[in-house]
Amino acid sequence: MKKIVIALGLSMVLLLSGCAKWIDRGESITAVGSSALQPLVETVAEEYQTKNPGKFINVQGGGSGTGLSQVQSGAVEIGNSDLFAEEKSGIRADELLDHKVAVVGITPIVNKKVGVTNLTMDQLKGIFLGEITNWKDVGGVDQKIVVLNRAAGSGTRGTFEKWVLDGETAIPAQEQDSSGMVRQIVSDTPGAISYVAFSYVTDDVMTLKLEGVAPTDENVTTNQWPIWAYEHMYTKENPDALTKEFLAYILSDEVQEKIVGELGYIPVSAMQVERDWQGNVID
Repeated sequence: MKKIVIALGLSMVLLLSGCAKWIDRGESITAVGSSALQPLVETVAEEYQTKNPGKFINVQGGGSGTGLSQVQSGAVEIGNSDLFAEEKSGIRADELLDHKVAVVGITPIVNKKVGVTNLTMDQLKGIFLGEITNWKDVGGVDQKIVVLNRAAGSGTRGTFEKWVLDGETAIPAQEQDSSGMVRQIVSDTPGAISYVAFSYVTDDVMTLKLEGVAPTDENVTTNQWPIWAYEHMYTKENPDALTKEFLAYILSDEVQEKIVGELGYIPVSAMQVERDWQGNVID
C-alpha cells in the first residue's frame, strides 16, 4: 500500500510539473472585454480548441473598457473592444496593437407593443436625452417610454452615444452589463427601448428603422446605417505565439467567410467604406 501511495504521489508531482511546463509554453490565453464581440470569439475559440487539442482560449465579457484596461495592464493577452483604444480615456493606444476582426451594426430595439417601426434620428436622440417620454409623441401607443442603457464602460453604449447622441450622455436609467439581459428586459417591459448589436437581435424584440433605413448588414457596409463599429482584439506590441496563432485563425478566410456572417457580424472585407477612430470616412 505504501508503494502505491508513493507511486501516486510521484504521478501527481509529474502531472503538476507537466501542467506547469504546459502553462509556461503559453498554451492558454485569455480574451476579455466587449460583450458584443464575445459570441464570435467564444465560437471561434471552441472551433480552434477542437482543431488544436491542448490549447485553450478563455473568453470573458465585462465590456470594452475592461478589455482595454486589462490588456494594457498585462492581466490578459487579448482585450476585446467595440471602441478604438484612442477613444477610451486612460488607455495608451500607442502601446497596443489593433486587430480588427469584424464589424458590428448596432440597432435600437423596442418592446413589440410600442406601435412604432420608424424614427428620425432626432426623435431617437430626444428619447435617450429624456426630451420625448411617451410613445404617442412619435406616433405610437399612449405608453411611457422606459429607457434602458448599457453600462458606462460598454463599447456598444459608446458607439450608440457617439452616432446617435453626438457624444452626449443618455439620461440616467437602468443599466445592464449584458446585451443578452438588455434584450430580455426590453422584451418583458412595456414601453421599453434600448440598443444592441445586430447579433443579439431575436424575435423577442423589434428593431426600428431610422429615417426609413433598416438596420441591415448591407446598409452598414455602405454607411447608410451609421451606427456601427469595428470589433477590435487588442494585444500588447509583442504578443506570444498562441495569441498570434489564434488571431491568425480568427482572421483566416475560413472564419471570416463563414462563422463571422453566420453569427450576425460583418467581415471587414465586406465594408465599402472605412472610418478612422474619430469617425471620419477614409477615402
